[in-house]
Amino acid sequence: MHDTPPAVPDFTSWPSFPFEGDLRVKHLEDPVPVEPPRKGEGNRECTACAAPDDAYIWVGERWRVRAMDRPTGLPMVLILESRSHLDLGDLPNLLAAELGVMTVRLEKAIRSLDGVARVHVNRWGDGSAHLHLWFLARPYGRLQLRGTFLSLWDSILPPISEQQWRENLAMVAAWLAEFGGRPLAEPPRIQWQAPSSIGTQSSSDAVGEDDGVGVIEAAEEIPEPADGPTDEAR
Repeated sequence: MHDTPPAVPDFTSWPSFPFEGDLRVKHLEDPVPVEPPRKGEGNRECTACAAPDDAYIWVGERWRVRAMDRPTGLPMVLILESRSHLDLGDLPNLLAAELGVMTVRLEKAIRSLDGVARVHVNRWGDGSAHLHLWFLARPYGRLQLRGTFLSLWDSILPPISEQQWRENLAMVAAWLAEFGGRPLAEPPRIQWQAPSSIGTQSSSDAVGEDDGVGVIEAAEEIPEPADGPTDEAR
């Protein structure tokens, strides 16, 4: 194989590509003979199985829905997980059929939020052996965010306010609960007291641009070196 890196692909000139300037394609490393185990494989602990119900915004008999631990750049980022420790190809017929129902139901719930135009559904699965699907809400009118690079934009955009984020979580949880299960996300409390000055910002809304943990930063989707595991931020 020659060492000359290929030219950058055409998608770098798409309007939705989030970067500009000079780019260089990384050198492709040689394949490893044995892939390292994912979370939940071999002797590695499964963080999804160990997580209690109160870490989720909605729980049912066979499915659970969780959110990021803080607001990110998109209106909503949620993860649908099975309760059973199974991967996508391991689902029995009952859970496989329910996965389709839950996917449609959760997509509709997120799309019902104000300011959401589309919902992207993704499954990568390189970080964890426990089935989990990502649901990413694309803001209405933000045509530059359309398509493949939405998960990258989630880490680039400034986080939405925590109050709006919690309201969105509560609405999605209540929407799902109409069909069963138990909603665990609650809307934010109303701030009855006025701030001491007009410019004062409540601590719940003071989320800096560097504080959000986007989809790309979620450790569950980052391949880990074989010599030592790390944990995920949720």
